[in-house]
Amino acid sequence: MGINIIPRTKESKGMLLGFLGVFIFATSLPVTRLAVGDVSNPQLSPIFVTAGRAAIGGILSVLYLFYIRSQLPPRELWPSMTISGLGTVVGFPIFLALALREVNSAHAAVVTGMLPLATALCASLYFKQKPSWQFWACAILGTSLVLMFAVYKGDGKLTAGYWLLLAAILSAAIGYIGGAKASAVIPASQVICWILATSLIPILFICLVFWPSNTASWQAWSAVTYLGAFPMWLGFFAWYRGLVMGGTVRVSQVQLVQPFLALLCAVPIAGERLDSITILFSLMVILIVYLSKKAPINQEKKSA
Repeated sequence: MGINIIPRTKESKGMLLGFLGVFIFATSLPVTRLAVGDVSNPQLSPIFVTAGRAAIGGILSVLYLFYIRSQLPPRELWPSMTISGLGTVVGFPIFLALALREVNSAHAAVVTGMLPLATALCASLYFKQKPSWQFWACAILGTSLVLMFAVYKGDGKLTAGYWLLLAAILSAAIGYIGGAKASAVIPASQVICWILATSLIPILFICLVFWPSNTASWQAWSAVTYLGAFPMWLGFFAWYRGLVMGGTVRVSQVQLVQPFLALLCAVPIAGERLDSITILFSLMVILIVYLSKKAPINQEKKSA
């Protein structure tokens, strides 16, 4: 009887690569804040930041696809890849950039910490699965916690910045579903590269149209470059490679610490200060997402 056991050294490397990918993704919040600035000191426009990071990722993707001599994905994958691109390349970055003009990255980390749970919920609905009552309890409790935190930080109301963060979460969750469908056929790293490569021409046009007329700091320009090269591109390579080497079930658990990593990165990168309420809510969201991963989601039985 053959048993597939991942060697300990390979598993450890997979965990390290998975952690590296998650760390890179966590830095996207404070670095985006650095790129767009805040209401009192705006830097680059959110639309330009979104297009700029996609353009850099697109150029790197074209070079990579040419280097590996990748063939065009099957035609039937393009609808799923289009959905993935609209959600992860356009929707999530633009809503996040707009939100971070009003909400600091530490507070955004708490709200976006619900992304794994939102993705699981959208996937269960799309694939016609039947979540358990434990999963629904986690979803309701997690949503309530995030809304309570947003209202508390918004002085008793849900401000526009937090609505934009919720839109970013929904966009990414839907985009991840499209990416997951395409990744079942071709490597996930090629999925994101083809999405970025095929959208490069219109993205470059948007960059030119929204090229900043005002003077922005060198930190803002450096932030856009970093966003395009790392969270938009290299982070996916580390993450997906880690999942393959260390095992999806084990390595995917590393994603639970992403909100807390984003909180820690907010201090040195964006110069933000952490308060006990923000840390407490972040830890509670991480706990809820962890419990939701343990809750069963069953495939609905099809009628004969």
